[in-house]
Amino acid sequence: MADTDNPRSPGARREFLKCMALAGTGTLWLMQGGVLRARSLSDPAAGAGADAAFGFVQISDSHIGFNKAPNADVVGTFKAALEQINTQAVQPDFVMHTGDLTHLSKPDEFDTVAQLMRGVRTPQAFYVPGEHDVIGDNGAEFFRRFGQKASTGGWYSFDHRGVHFVALINVLNLQASGMGSLGADQLAWLRRDLAARSSEMPIVVFAHMPLWSLYPSWGWGTNDAGEAMKMLRRFGSVTVLNGHIHQIQQKVEGNVTFYTARSTAYPQPAPGDGPGPGPLKTLPAGKLADYLGVRVVHRVETARALTLTEETLS
Repeated sequence: MADTDNPRSPGARREFLKCMALAGTGTLWLMQGGVLRARSLSDPAAGAGADAAFGFVQISDSHIGFNKAPNADVVGTFKAALEQINTQAVQPDFVMHTGDLTHLSKPDEFDTVAQLMRGVRTPQAFYVPGEHDVIGDNGAEFFRRFGQKASTGGWYSFDHRGVHFVALINVLNLQASGMGSLGADQLAWLRRDLAARSSEMPIVVFAHMPLWSLYPSWGWGTNDAGEAMKMLRRFGSVTVLNGHIHQIQQKVEGNVTFYTARSTAYPQPAPGDGPGPGPLKTLPAGKLADYLGVRVVHRVETARALTLTEETLS
C-alpha cells in the first residue's frame, strides 16, 4: 500500500493539507476508499453526476444589519449567495444556515433574512443560531421565527435519505473566554438521539461555533465538544459543519472530519493573525467576493462519505 493510500499516514496527511489549499478556488471533495481526494471544478469529471444520491447547501454568517468595512452591502452579498444556490444544475434538497443570520438580533434584520430566504428555490431550510442571533433575548426572536420544535432546547435532528443530521446549539452559554458550550441537557439529549443509530449510518452535525479547539484564545471552539465527539467515534462517517470564523478551516480526527465555512458577509483573519477576531477590513480592491462563499454537499453512493464543493461569490 502506498503511503498516501493510508488515510492516517503522514503522507496522506500531507496530501490532505495540500488539497486544502485548493478549497475555495472551486474544489470538489471526494472520500474514496477512506482517502480524501480533491478535483478542480474545472475538471469535467469533477461533478457528482449520476452517483449523487442527494445534495444540500450550507450557508453561514450572513450578518444582516452589518454595514461597515469591508462590506456595506451584506444584503447584496447574501442575495448573491442565494442566487448561486438557485443556479445549481441540480437543485439541492435543502439549505442549512449555520448561524449569525443577523448582526444584532433586531426584528427588521430577521425580517430581511426571512424575505430573502423565500426566494430560494430549494424546498426546505434549516437553521441554528449564532451568538449574534441571541443578543438581548437569549434567542427568543430567533427561535420564534427560525427555530425547530423538535426539542425544548432548540436542538434537533432528522434523517434524510440514509443520513442522520444533528443540529446543535453552542451559543447560549458562552464561556468567559468566548468559547461555546453545549451544556449537560443537550449532551444528554445527543446521547439518546444517537443511541438508536447504526454505526454504519453517516452522521452530519451542524453548529455555529467550531466543535473543536480551533483557536481557544479567540474563543474559536466549544469547551465541552469533546463529550459529543466521544459519542460520535463509533460511527464510520461523521462530518461536522460550522460557521463563526468566516473562513475555511478543516481538521480530521479518525472518522470525524470538521469543516468551517465562509461567511456571506465578510472574512475574518486567520487564527492568531493580529490582535483578535473581527471583520478583515483591508482586502485587495474588488476582491471581497473571493473571500465569501457557499458550500455545496453531495452524498455519493459509491463513496464512503460526503462530497464537498467550495464555491466563492466571485
